[in-house]
Amino acid sequence: MFFNKEDNALICKLHRETLRIEGWGRNALRVRSTILRNIPENDHALTEEVKKNAEISIGENSAEIVNGDIKATVNEVGIVCFYKKNAEGKFELILQEYYSFYGGSIRKESICFKTKSREYKSKASDAFKLEVRFESDPEEKLFGMGQYQQPFLNIKGCVMPLEQRNSQVSVPFLVSSKGYGMLWNNPATGEVTFGNNITKWVADETDEMDYWITVADKPAELVENYTECVGRTPVMSEDYLGLWQCKLRYRTPEEVLSVVRKYKELGIKLDVIVIDFFHWPYQGEWRFDETYWPHDKVKAMLDELHGMGTKVMVSVWPSVDKRGCNYYELDQKGLLVTTEYGSDQTYDYQGDCGTVDFFNPEAQKFVWDKCKENYRDLGIDLFWLDNSEPDLVKYDFDNYRYYTGRASKVSCEYPKKYVQAFSDGLTAEGDDNFVNLVRSAWVGSQKYRTLVWTGDVQSNFTAFKDQVIAGQNIGLAGIPWWTTDIGGFMTEDVNDPEFVELLLRWYQFGVFCPIFRMHGDRGPYDIEPLDNRDFGGGYLHTGQPNELWSYGEEAYKIMRKYLDLRLSLKDYISGLMKEASRTGAPLIRTMFYEFPEDEKCWNLPLQYMFGPDYLVAPIFEAGATERTLYLPAGKWQNIETGEIVSGGCDITVPAPIDVIPVFKRV
Repeated sequence: MFFNKEDNALICKLHRETLRIEGWGRNALRVRSTILRNIPENDHALTEEVKKNAEISIGENSAEIVNGDIKATVNEVGIVCFYKKNAEGKFELILQEYYSFYGGSIRKESICFKTKSREYKSKASDAFKLEVRFESDPEEKLFGMGQYQQPFLNIKGCVMPLEQRNSQVSVPFLVSSKGYGMLWNNPATGEVTFGNNITKWVADETDEMDYWITVADKPAELVENYTECVGRTPVMSEDYLGLWQCKLRYRTPEEVLSVVRKYKELGIKLDVIVIDFFHWPYQGEWRFDETYWPHDKVKAMLDELHGMGTKVMVSVWPSVDKRGCNYYELDQKGLLVTTEYGSDQTYDYQGDCGTVDFFNPEAQKFVWDKCKENYRDLGIDLFWLDNSEPDLVKYDFDNYRYYTGRASKVSCEYPKKYVQAFSDGLTAEGDDNFVNLVRSAWVGSQKYRTLVWTGDVQSNFTAFKDQVIAGQNIGLAGIPWWTTDIGGFMTEDVNDPEFVELLLRWYQFGVFCPIFRMHGDRGPYDIEPLDNRDFGGGYLHTGQPNELWSYGEEAYKIMRKYLDLRLSLKDYISGLMKEASRTGAPLIRTMFYEFPEDEKCWNLPLQYMFGPDYLVAPIFEAGATERTLYLPAGKWQNIETGEIVSGGCDITVPAPIDVIPVFKRV
């Protein structure tokens, strides 16, 4: 092994591999390696200017690098081990790479096993498939990684695909109960296995290994160190902290106005109303269909809505129908995703479509210019960037090619490039008060005012429970702006009492989310169609009404009660938004985020903290009328009854249909 010091970086060379470790931010190290001639210069998600200090010592057969409270050592065969400084000032081992070929200090009995910590498998180009292995501590707990539809808050033992899909958001930063956080700084598709015997990260196609690791005594400090390096969200305005109204789908200006006028009659100020998909002639035209949305009526609608203090969001998709007015220009200019083999069709919902390649700056500008001309200049305030994974005919990542490489190499970053186009466009106009609603994200998306929602999830209690888990883990991964479709997206029958019960329980949870938003595709689809336009799959239905008054007087009374509660919390939530901008802190927080010294709080997936003050325990079972929850030590006030109780124990509280158990720290 050959060791060298280059500026503040430790360089290690063995055979064809070059390994580089350097200080990168507070108590953090960045680790890169490659078998190419030089390590590529690509920061990926590590975009922010931070200090890169380090102390490096090189011995005869090993070397070490220290940055504050973290230390890494490299031995004679290239094994990297990481240490965290304890309260006594001594470094303790927290994580080490796996290697058994040479034995070394890891497994002398396994010298014939020949499993390496870093393994490169050549592909047809200079890129390679990469596998990186670490020793696993079976007692360790792991959290974060973005938003996955599964019931585990602690992801130890889970296998997680590193790819973007509808309702799955890969943001590969994890928080460990051992006091470290780790970012897999690679936008390639792949997989990570958090096994009890080994941890293995896989990149399907890449030209380097790149990960970043930090240490701290508290999870909040890990998130702060991480977001300092990848970026934090701006402050969200109070304009968006009340009720958002949406459904599938409002079809005319008259339908939109009728809804907002009704809210006004009820004394409810609507912060945002959303105009959903297929208000356009064809996908990829990024304009209103003037047959149903004539410009004069849209302008009059916007003027009236703005006069009532309601902002308007419009849906945008990256798909481009070949029958639309922009497809062939985009295709000829090379601004669409291409395929390596077979059909050039990349999307097939209601048409034969291509997909905009948002990795290409020219494509970003093309779409933004169209949206500015056809929406923004008309008076539209906000954009809903749907299908931002992007959704594809088939998730065959080797077959799609972007401006910067094959999908298997870069595509996890696609939603970040998509939202950047709109963020840059709006910022250039001098707007610093916008929100981009998106269905997917990657590391650092939060910098572009990204509000992630959980996608097209089912309307049932199982899916509801998964969303509460997802909200906690995506917050730890650095995305503080997050929301769900209240009631889930797909409903067969809005008149089913079981659905109404689910809706109310989900709505109560929505009060204690960063954004409070009604949306869903509500069946049955027996409403008379407005038109019979043929999009390739017949006319598009409009779902059943989805406003607060749509579910009966009793349900409305409960929803109005919790809307009033939400509005009373606006100052508190605004403070949380400022904290998120300052430190990266999520609004939805795991219990251990606020109480890291309480061991029980590391095992409570189904309750959470909304900021530092409110403990929220949603109801996840139909017919439930009570809920058992854990209160950490201290005094807590039941916000429903006003009763003050002592914590440090489990308690069971009443939870009739009009009550979600919530306790405030006092």
